[in-house]
Amino acid sequence: MIQTVMRKRIEILVDTPLAPRIVAQLKAVDISGWSLIHVDSGGGRSGEWQHDDVTGASAKTILLVIASEAKTEKLVEALAPVLDSYRLLLTISDVQVVRGERF
Repeated sequence: MIQTVMRKRIEILVDTPLAPRIVAQLKAVDISGWSLIHVDSGGGRSGEWQHDDVTGASAKTILLVIASEAKTEKLVEALAPVLDSYRLLLTISDVQVVRGERF
């Protein structure tokens, strides 16, 4: 049977223009792998929104990251001061990964 290792799955919903700033924070806490996923529409406390391909208004991106618990804690500490001002949605869950040494 293939061995798996427990890691953290981090999802950060961010306004697309701010994604590079969040990626910089990932790098600052030594997280080297992430994926950017375009989000077309959604809804929340402020109502519904939809991406406008012409102007980029309301464009949102999900940063998907798998990291160790220690790196996850460092990232959360780094992002805590800007969670409200950047209107980030940050979720963390436990996942099992194959080749855990990569994360």
